[in-house]
Amino acid sequence: MLSIGDHVVCVDASMLAHTVEELTRDVPNWVKQDQQYTIRGFADHDFVVGVYLEEIHNPPKWFKLVGAFIEPAFKESRFRKLEETKIEISIEKEEYVSL
Repeated sequence: MLSIGDHVVCVDASMLAHTVEELTRDVPNWVKQDQQYTIRGFADHDFVVGVYLEEIHNPPKWFKLVGAFIEPAFKESRFRKLEETKIEISIEKEEYVSL
């Protein structure tokens, strides 16, 4: 499950052929495949959970299904959470003796 502040990568930036024209008009700033983003919020509607991204903002639009002007959100399933990896580095000090 995603949370605000999570770092994610876009795993699906596709648009269905019959929605390209509408999405290009209504969501001018679209996600890019394999690009990393940060979750800034959620749009939780009965039919889908969408995410808002720190790096992308779009103007509000009237959505009949929601009955309000809202910023378009991206479907949560388009993203995968990036796992944090801890790396430990150890440096050994060698002593040299002069003869």
